Amino acid sequence: MPTSTRTDPAAAMTLDANEIRFYKEEGYLYLPGLVGEADAAAMRREVIDIMLALGMTREQLNKAATAADKLRQTTQYLRNSALDALVNSARLCGIASQLMEGPGSLYMPFTAVKSGGGGGRFHFHQDNQYTRFEGPGLNIWFALNPMTPDNGCLQVVPRSHSRGTLESDDAGDGDAHRKTKIEPADFLPVRMRAGDAIAFSRLTVHGSGPNVTNEPRVAFAVQFHRDDVCAVWDGQRRLLKGSHRWPIAPVDRITPPEQKENLDGH
Repeated sequence: MPTSTRTDPAAAMTLDANEIRFYKEEGYLYLPGLVGEADAAAMRREVIDIMLALGMTREQLNKAATAADKLRQTTQYLRNSALDALVNSARLCGIASQLMEGPGSLYMPFTAVKSGGGGGRFHFHQDNQYTRFEGPGLNIWFALNPMTPDNGCLQVVPRSHSRGTLESDDAGDGDAHRKTKIEPADFLPVRMRAGDAIAFSRLTVHGSGPNVTNEPRVAFAVQFHRDDVCAVWDGQRRLLKGSHRWPIAPVDRITPPEQKENLDGH
């Protein structure tokens, strides 16, 4: 059920057979202009406000101070915000369902903020190296400001999804993130305008480079699963539909966690 009173910000989009085939073959699909520039600007402001409410300073956003500044993630977003309208967008879920070839549901939304001034490299990994889905799941990843290699744009490895869930190691940065055991030799830097999105499979290897500009790289991700997919966590196999591992509902106030937020990488 929608939680936001705002208009659905996602473009009305029915994918054609060639787009779905490309996604199935390559493991990703570029979706330019999926939200408008004004909506993207509003979401960017909201993400920055979330970071400030969680205890970051503007100085830290513009110049990395710790290893954590390579990626700041939280599932928190405010009720009736522009982000709420995006996370709970029926159109966005419809796009995900088309790509997964069956009805889908929201799995987890999260911020993806890389500080300026040296916000570090995020190692190549698969989302399925964390919570392992037994079937289709995907990430629709939004650029909320322009993305280039200079500010640490997303990097994807085409067709890597065809190899299944790969072996992984701890990334070694003390933040519970993982990395593929074998470093990809070929990857595609994804240049994006604000409001563009890229959908990619949970099996698609992806990462990002450092942000060497003087402003934060601000992105937002909305992950989905197909409704018949199960996953295992805490030793139990669960049908994902109706079993929420992470908070997905909007909140009335952004609150710093009592302990460091650890999304187990998704």
